[in-house]
Amino acid sequence: MTLLRGDALSGAFDHGSAAYDRLVAASPGYHAHLRRSARRLGLAEGKRGLRVLDLGCGTGASTAALLATAPHARITGVDASAGMLDRATAKSTLAGVDFVHAPVEELADRLRPGSFDAVFAGYLFRNLDDPDTTLDLVRRLLVPGGHLAVHEYTLSGSTVHRAIWNAVCSMIIQPAGRLAGDADLYRHLRDSVARFDTATAFAQRLRRAGFADVRVLPLPGWQTGITHTFTARTSEGTGEAA
Repeated sequence: MTLLRGDALSGAFDHGSAAYDRLVAASPGYHAHLRRSARRLGLAEGKRGLRVLDLGCGTGASTAALLATAPHARITGVDASAGMLDRATAKSTLAGVDFVHAPVEELADRLRPGSFDAVFAGYLFRNLDDPDTTLDLVRRLLVPGGHLAVHEYTLSGSTVHRAIWNAVCSMIIQPAGRLAGDADLYRHLRDSVARFDTATAFAQRLRRAGFADVRVLPLPGWQTGITHTFTARTSEGTGEAA
């Protein structure tokens, strides 16, 4: 299968937005894992005025996780899917968040360098045409010493973990997607993970992009070896150069 990209992927998420929250809520650990990754971002819980960018915020599950960790932060949520953002903006718990409808590729023209103290990206990078260009953008948007956390499906490289992923998709995720009328979106989910970086390869990608202190942290449950948190920071000298 050819992976969904650009407008085709945004359109699939638009269509899938009605059932999205219900489907992910049925995944054991989904919201708890996002909160764990948000805590790993290293935000000071009580500090006011922290500027946090939530890239690929979707219906706001990652945004809620960030608010639970840093309730006084100034959060900007960005997503390319208008349908997903409609769900996010309708949630009263996210009323203070600034939501932006835009593909990641357009943010260089809309956000100033050094605009954020931290960036969180949940389930984003495997959906991009050019992850390296986006990592360069993220590095420029962060202040010197700014923090990045990426929460992503990245297989460990073990044949066992790959088999578990394929089995869960075949028996649970894809059938649920078909019932919701979103077969293409959940087929894309399966294939995009299978074709994306392993955890080790994505960590190397972060280092090549100029990030320091790169760490790969596992998540518990059936997602062990399948979903990871990657943490990193920009250099202290500048947020724009490695």
